Amino acid sequence: MSRALMIQGTGSDVGKSLIVAGLARAFVNRGLKVAPFKPQNMSNNAAVTEDGGEIGRAQALQARAARLAPSVDMNPVLLKPQGANGAQVILRGVIAGQAKARDYQDWKPRLKPAVMESFERLKAQNDLVIVEGAGSAAEINLRVNDIANMGFARAANAPVALVGDIDRGGVIAQLVGCKAVLDAEDAAMIQGFIVNKFRGDATLFDSGMRFIAERTGWRSLGLVPYFDAASRLPAEDAFGLRAQRNARREGVVVAAPLLPHIANFDDLDPLKAEPGVDLRLIQPGAPLPADAALVILPGSKATIADLAALRENGWDIDLLAHMRRGGRVFGICGGYQMLGRAIRDPYGMEGDVAQAQGLGLLDIETTLTEKKTLTRVAGRAVAFDAPFHGYEMHVGETFGADCARPVLRFEDGRADGATSPDGRVMGAYVHGLFSDDALRGDFLKSIGGQTSALRFEESIDETLDALAAHCETHIDLDALLEMAR
Repeated sequence: MSRALMIQGTGSDVGKSLIVAGLARAFVNRGLKVAPFKPQNMSNNAAVTEDGGEIGRAQALQARAARLAPSVDMNPVLLKPQGANGAQVILRGVIAGQAKARDYQDWKPRLKPAVMESFERLKAQNDLVIVEGAGSAAEINLRVNDIANMGFARAANAPVALVGDIDRGGVIAQLVGCKAVLDAEDAAMIQGFIVNKFRGDATLFDSGMRFIAERTGWRSLGLVPYFDAASRLPAEDAFGLRAQRNARREGVVVAAPLLPHIANFDDLDPLKAEPGVDLRLIQPGAPLPADAALVILPGSKATIADLAALRENGWDIDLLAHMRRGGRVFGICGGYQMLGRAIRDPYGMEGDVAQAQGLGLLDIETTLTEKKTLTRVAGRAVAFDAPFHGYEMHVGETFGADCARPVLRFEDGRADGATSPDGRVMGAYVHGLFSDDALRGDFLKSIGGQTSALRFEESIDETLDALAAHCETHIDLDALLEMAR
């Protein structure tokens, strides 16, 4: 008989997504057929499903952990923050419209039937559905018509395990405070709690675990040590990027500016994992490093707004200096669009600005379109004659003289991207290029870097296996299965 279990958190970034991924792999290893599910997600880090829809990147990773192909049912509502227009609402993989934060509250009753239908479909196909909540379980100001946390748990009759983050401090108050503010019927859905990201001697928190259990009446399900390898897995959103500090290391320097609406930034993960690459994420207000061999302009959910932010930070001037020093530039998706002479938005896809002057580093122009391209692709990289696979996720069509020198050639013969006459500036729409080991190696050699034995995709599965073992050791999986219904 199919069962469901919901993992909610005391706040954002407490580790819900990671725990769901670890539990999915652990229960699959026990012989169960498991599916992840997140009724509502807010993230600009997305993935393309095999049927041409988009879901949150975390749910795609959780599907991989469960050894399933990702589907739009795993994340039926995806909110993508987008400049002045609030958020783009993705329903079952396709754009349903734009919504301001306050207006979105009126959308929820209309979205709930689709959410429940997707959940029931997954439940019918699997032994266990592990549901991930969004943000905090205690967001009582958003409780009316809620489809993300307690509103969904009650509608689906899904018991809840609540996760708190001890690394940020105050975990006792986080968990006991949730019990204090929740409606009694909502609190009754919570069957147990998990304290995540512990560092040090676990016995020092024995009394803390007992106190939480006594004050809440919830079952203690585990004290989970910090999982250091988490940084090897794609992050759900850009929340943690702003706090990262670049630890300098030996190797070729690659810099990427952190723009306000950065999207699909896991494009950078393979470079971060390379031992011979010093990847630096440049915080607002800091200059692009003078010793960078390559500057990458990553994807953006609000290209015109991020282009303005790039100029406000002086990074356009830094890029020109970088080019004078003989540096290279690579733009991905929105970053590719920024490299051209102009970006036009005749349909108001990103807001009220109808046209913006680009950086002029490529002889191309882009017009943002109402239709969104969502597709998985494969082929060869023209400049390196190396294979690639990835996905397109963009609004916009790009034309110009430099498109005569494409970066990629798809299996069906189509071309993507543009290259400057001197070959030092490139851009393309396809995400995921650097995940291909051969292409990444050839690209690094072209900028003076070293290749390595890294097998990036294999390393993701190895990390998921390690995460599953971590969960098996520190979380009472038998108790979770007993709770599920």
